[in-house]
Amino acid sequence: EVQLVESGGGLVQAGGSLRLSCAGSGFTVRNYAIGWFRQAPGTEREGVSYISSDGRTYYADSVKGRFTISSDKFENTVYLQMNSLKPEDTAVYYCAAVLALDALVTKREGYDYWGQGTQVTVSS
Repeated sequence: EVQLVESGGGLVQAGGSLRLSCAGSGFTVRNYAIGWFRQAPGTEREGVSYISSDGRTYYADSVKGRFTISSDKFENTVYLQMNSLKPEDTAVYYCAAVLALDALVTKREGYDYWGQGTQVTVSS
């Protein structure tokens, strides 16, 4: 059974940093595409960053230059390093996975498995 568990969220002041983790079980990131999404109250879930099994990455314009996605194949974990956080980054952050060898998956509908989410709150 594929499972994803996010951690690392919390409360941080604007300009601060957090590192989110997405620990996978029941699959290997060597064969899966992983995405990070976020959802603020009253808004749709939006894509933040994606990584393919061969290490290619993609970032939404709103986080480009501030966030970094990476994958640790030995730990089977994908990270999202978030720097220079802004109040508008406040949301529940989710990771998602889909079996997709060497492919970037940039649409929410393309993902089959989701974690439970972790709250990120950035105070001004």
